[in-house]
Amino acid sequence: MRIALLVTCLADTVMPQAARATVVVLERLGHEVVFPEAQTCCGQMHLNTGYLPEAARLARRTAEVFADHEVIVAPSASCVGTIRHQYAQLAEETGDRELADAAAALAPRVLELSELLVGVLGVTDVGATLDARVAYHPTCHSLRVLRLGDGPRRLLEAVRGVEVVPLADAEECCGFGGTFAVKNADTSAAMLADKAASVRRSGADVLCALDASCLMQIGGGLRRQGGAPRTMHLAEILASGPA
Repeated sequence: MRIALLVTCLADTVMPQAARATVVVLERLGHEVVFPEAQTCCGQMHLNTGYLPEAARLARRTAEVFADHEVIVAPSASCVGTIRHQYAQLAEETGDRELADAAAALAPRVLELSELLVGVLGVTDVGATLDARVAYHPTCHSLRVLRLGDGPRRLLEAVRGVEVVPLADAEECCGFGGTFAVKNADTSAAMLADKAASVRRSGADVLCALDASCLMQIGGGLRRQGGAPRTMHLAEILASGPA
């Protein structure tokens, strides 16, 4: 299968290892991964902060760049959720009929990595190996927007050497929420403290999630406390070790 990689802004600037790991996993399974170089931000940041005209321009660009690709994958539940669910709402709010049509054509072709692996390719064992106790944090977009279910956990459980450990209050938000963490810093910090405490109590060596933003938030909090479990994107874990 020929798969286009939507790399996302945070993977590009903060967590490139998640994007590289996505390619490793898919190529290990025998698929061709291509990277449309004209891609930019999907517009999520602009949309979530009320800059609708700017968000609409980026949404139209994303739809144009990926128009010729039948399968598109991103290592980010939040970006996939934006494209699949918020582009249509954005088109309605801006009265942009062209964007509405483009969004409707694009939405079903854009998948988060675990969706592609489990839901489309029917794969849970990708040949990964990692000796670690792993706690899984279901990010808000993966849980409440994409409703990914147990796909990510099934992938983790199939990794040789991994023990998936329970995470108390796993479904609680980590407090990032994009600009929420900046505009509501005290509330965000309190939510992060609760999440970090849950991670520590789990006894995990690694905290796994599907979004670089949440991993950045939780990982930063854990590191500031010292001696913390490390954070890894699901794609990194799936690309770990010998095949």
